[in-house]
Formats: sequence, structure tokens, C-alpha cells
Amino acid sequence: MTSPESEQKKSFPTTVIALAILLVVALLTCVPYLVSIALAQGPIAATASPIFGVTIPVNYKQWELIAPAEEAAPLDELRAVVGNQAAIESYQDGKLPFPDGTILVKRAWKRTQSPDFASATVPGAATTIQVMVKDSRKYAATGGWGFGRFIDGKPVDEAQHRTCFACHEARARSHDYVFTRLAP
Repeated sequence: MTSPESEQKKSFPTTVIALAILLVVALLTCVPYLVSIALAQGPIAATASPIFGVTIPVNYKQWELIAPAEEAAPLDELRAVVGNQAAIESYQDGKLPFPDGTILVKRAWKRTQSPDFASATVPGAATTIQVMVKDSRKYAATGGWGFGRFIDGKPVDEAQHRTCFACHEARARSHDYVFTRLAP
């Protein structure tokens, strides 16, 4: 017959292992979210947008596509909007407003004629990278969004950044100030 004390000693390691596994799972679940926030809101430097302090996220080229777009003349651009995991989950779940930590990046290129296929256009030279970062406290005055527009990796001037929210407010207010919809 075993004593209650010996049973307690046997279950102790199992409990510790279960708690350790739970802790690891919780950490691994939170890390991508925390990293995306840290990358988007790193220290304000010469590469941060005026007014908002938004930077280009380091790993945005690996993010999932939300939707492509084409901009007619005079811009004649091909565009692709990508998002971090918070953005993708919000789009997939159809939940608005977007949660804090959401980051959207619009990549744009000059639209050029394909040299191999007459009826196709392909990306030419890169034109801009535009970034939206959701932080409802930090950017309360602009619908919870911070904006960054970059050419050749450098932010455009303050005057151009002052126009961002007004445009989004006038045309996309009912969709949490975001133009892009998830491509089917």
C-alpha cells in the first residue's frame, strides 16, 4: 500500500512538466505578436515617418498577401498589400475594428509592359512602401492608426503625412479607415 505522501511525490514531476509545457505554448503564441509590435514601433530614427514615428517592418516581405491592386493613370502602379498575423486573423475572421498591433504594408511598383507577353503588365521600378500601424491609444487622434510613406526606404515629408488620415477618414471610415479588403 502506498502512502499519500509517496503519491504526492509521484504526481509532483508530472504537474511541473505540464506547467512547463503550458508556459512554453503560451510564450510561443505571444512571441510573433510582440515581435511585430516591436518591429513597427522601434526607436524613432531618421527612417521613421514624421508625425507618427512609423518605420518599415524588417520582415514585411515574408508576410501574407491580403490583396493585389492596380492604380490607373497618372500613377500607373501595381500594388500588393500584405499584413502581419494580427491583420490576417482579423481579415479572415471578418472582425472590425482591427486589433492593436495590426500592421498593413502596401508595396507599389510602376506598371510596365511584360517583355514576354504582350497583354500582360509586370512590376517595374518600386515606387513607395506605405505602412499603417494600429495603436488605438498612441494614434487616438487619427482613428487609432499611425501612417508611414516611404520612397527608397526614406520617409516622405511631413506635409504628405498630414494628408494620410484625412483621405482614409473620408473614404474608408466604415471599414476602420482601411481601404483594402481581403482578396477572395
